[in-house]
Amino acid sequence: MVIRPLTADDIGTVVEFSLRAWAPVFASFRAALGVPIYTALFPDWESTQARAVEDVCRDDATAVWVADQQDRAVGFVAIRVGDGEIHMLAVDPDHQRQGIGSALTSFAVDRLREAGVTLAVVGTGGDPGHAPARRTYERAGFTAFPQVQYYKRLDR
Repeated sequence: MVIRPLTADDIGTVVEFSLRAWAPVFASFRAALGVPIYTALFPDWESTQARAVEDVCRDDATAVWVADQQDRAVGFVAIRVGDGEIHMLAVDPDHQRQGIGSALTSFAVDRLREAGVTLAVVGTGGDPGHAPARRTYERAGFTAFPQVQYYKRLDR
């Protein structure tokens, strides 16, 4: 595996595997929130997420790299240097549990450090669907700061 800059030709692949990678996360959201709140928050999560990933990949203020295996993107990481943030990370489910997420996290941290960032941040959920992401970030030395967000459906 090599980590290289994203190209325009990678974007469709990155969007496709990101949606598959995040499907368990959205299933976890649905279970945790219940159907009424989930559908209010995420009426069409796939379209919204596809657009968000594509926008990040095309954003000049965001640096994006892919993990490449045999000339195919199998993971990606997006950082925003000005915020010191790992903004997005996903690994193709067919290639998970091979250290790709950890390699992308370390790579991103190194790029932030080289840019002079002194405090890096990454956000993820506390739900069961985000457990693999939390493990990856904790192994990379990030310190969790629990935060709680509440939702209430207000039917008319």
